[in-house]
Amino acid sequence: MYPALAVLDALISQRPTTEVLWVGGEGGMEEELVKRAGFPYRSIPAAGLHGVGLRALPGNAAKLARGVLASRRILREFKPDALFFTGGFVAAPMALAGMNVPTALYAPDIEPGLALKFLSSFSDVITVTADDSRKFFPRAKRVVLTGYPLRADLANWSREKAFSHFGLDASLPTLLVTGGSKGARSINMALLKNLRELLGIAQVIHITGALDWDAVEKSAQELPAELKSRCRIMPYLHEMGAALAAADLVLSRAGASTLGEYPLFGLPAVLVPYPHAWRYQKVNADFLAERRAAVVLQDEALDEKLLPVLKDLLSNERKREAMRAAMKSLARPDASRAVASQLLALAGGQTL
Repeated sequence: MYPALAVLDALISQRPTTEVLWVGGEGGMEEELVKRAGFPYRSIPAAGLHGVGLRALPGNAAKLARGVLASRRILREFKPDALFFTGGFVAAPMALAGMNVPTALYAPDIEPGLALKFLSSFSDVITVTADDSRKFFPRAKRVVLTGYPLRADLANWSREKAFSHFGLDASLPTLLVTGGSKGARSINMALLKNLRELLGIAQVIHITGALDWDAVEKSAQELPAELKSRCRIMPYLHEMGAALAAADLVLSRAGASTLGEYPLFGLPAVLVPYPHAWRYQKVNADFLAERRAAVVLQDEALDEKLLPVLKDLLSNERKREAMRAAMKSLARPDASRAVASQLLALAGGQTL
């Protein structure tokens, strides 16, 4: 969602007369966000076929077929000069319907998922976050390193402005904890067990996600006043740039956004890959750890290792500075414009 929106903003910035149409799934959660961003939205039937079970397979195949027909109607009406995919099974019907239209693909994670591997077969150019992704597209026509497209508003936050926003003390180290919009229960619970001790040496900005908000907020209310003043807890944060700018260290999962947001702010990370999915997050985390920009903790080791790892990094400014420099070296702040430029060239029948 967010990389695609960032690319579209850059596209309009480079060529204001560009017409854009976002095609998503029926009942998809992206519709509200896309319309809020000011882009027209159309929906098509779509469903995955991999790993759905024999009972669901016929229905999903029929939905895919209806999605291809709907995609053909959209293509006839909109007549696009280029298609842009960022993954998900909803893209499959449009890819099948639009095989004669120049197509660009953006792969956010180091290792692409099955949907992206399928879509790569239809793509004239594949843009990637890191060079390590090239090996996963051995048959691609062209792979271009662009970096991770980021929303322009993230860069609006200075460290001073961020501390003022949260009402925190700039002289104390600050830990940001986040698990995404739904949160990460194992991280939330492990942090709660150690919150008092951590607040003795640092400030904490904790974005809990919706699922654990009540439990975390209740525990925070039980803190002594002195420690409570060092803690900012919220279920969700629209001003994510403020949290990233204020933090000296972040504890989080290892989704694709970590490959773009943390380098932009030079933010050292303790990464806990989500254990109940394919290895995409592990590959992302290992990529950053191998470059000494992050430390990786396994989910099952949180209770035992989280506190000593965080205490060591929060109390060791020299180690954090080395990680900060390593993370900053991976930043590609012009990624959105780079992907948008590839799209514009593709639409114009050119190659960059």
